Amino acid sequence: MIKRFFLAALLLLVVIGGLIAIKGFQIRDLIAAGESFSPPPIVVTATEVTNVSWDSRLSTIGTLEAAQGVIITADLPGRVMQLSFEGGETVAKGDLLVEQDTVTESAELSAAEADLALAKQNLSRVERLFNQRVVSRSDADTARSTAAAAQARVDSIASSISKKQIVAPFAGKLGLKLVDIGQDLSQGVSIVSLQRVDPMLVNFSLPQQALSAIESGLTVEVSTDAVTDKTFSGKITAIDTQVDDSTRTIRVQATLDSKSEGEDFQLLPGMFAKVDILLPTTRDVLMVPLSSVSFNTYGDSVFVLAEPPKPEEGVTQRGPPAQAGPDGLSAIQQFVQLGERRGDFVEVTRGLQAGQLVAKDGVFKLRNGAAIDITEQGATEPSLNPTPANG
Repeated sequence: MIKRFFLAALLLLVVIGGLIAIKGFQIRDLIAAGESFSPPPIVVTATEVTNVSWDSRLSTIGTLEAAQGVIITADLPGRVMQLSFEGGETVAKGDLLVEQDTVTESAELSAAEADLALAKQNLSRVERLFNQRVVSRSDADTARSTAAAAQARVDSIASSISKKQIVAPFAGKLGLKLVDIGQDLSQGVSIVSLQRVDPMLVNFSLPQQALSAIESGLTVEVSTDAVTDKTFSGKITAIDTQVDDSTRTIRVQATLDSKSEGEDFQLLPGMFAKVDILLPTTRDVLMVPLSSVSFNTYGDSVFVLAEPPKPEEGVTQRGPPAQAGPDGLSAIQQFVQLGERRGDFVEVTRGLQAGQLVAKDGVFKLRNGAAIDITEQGATEPSLNPTPANG
């Protein structure tokens, strides 16, 4: 009986030991497979760090202003009899805008013209008699004064009638209509805004340190979010003669064209605008696409695509070793300092060298030491002057 018990126990121990051995071999194989496993390479597009010359420029913000602008008002009181505009259209200099009631003035003008005709006849008769020494010089002077007064009254009434024919003082674009037919206008009442918006002026301020760099005739480039697909060029035409003692800035004005042939006016007075003053000097910069930069609170970085570094002897490596892709390249994270941005590019002031290959698209997928597979599929085309059409 005891012999059977020992045999059963021994058999059970053998079975358990066999199971343990099998599981141990399986775990060992899994560990070995994990250590030898390498993730597939990450597919990205690439570009070279480029050394280019950028024109030097000063950037600021400004406000657009019409070359000429006025609110058309009534010179004399009167009722509106005719409106020759609807609002929003372009008019030429001298175009009739508003005609006021002139019935009373017309009647007064007829009476004044009759008085003038009589005064002229009397003056002619008196001058003839004076030449014949029939009347005195004072009678002749009185006749001349009466004729001159009659002429002045005719001119005054004619001027009042003319002022009630309100015309455009210069060519430009009308704003919204502020009066209606039949409305009684008082002197000085606003009728419509008239703005000459071609050319357009842009006013902006620069710090006093910029005085040595700017001069009349320098080119400016103006852009506004109201016209997103176009940059307007112009020239500096005026620089103020004094610096603001509270802000230590100087006011500058530039003139630019707001309308191309065959196009409607695109810029309007009062618009906010971004202004770039192009200086005659240039500077060499290293630039990369903005899509190559990983922006983080602890520092901006790019991924340089290069052969993985060899481990140093006697130095314990932290993290998994760098992997190489089909082209033998690995993603190496490099922290950089950035400068000015232009279009889809950014200046790199520290951390890179010209000719280095960096990841362009798909940076968010990368990690330090990842294997890289470079492709051209889906590559973007960054531009220094991007538009909605080209991104």
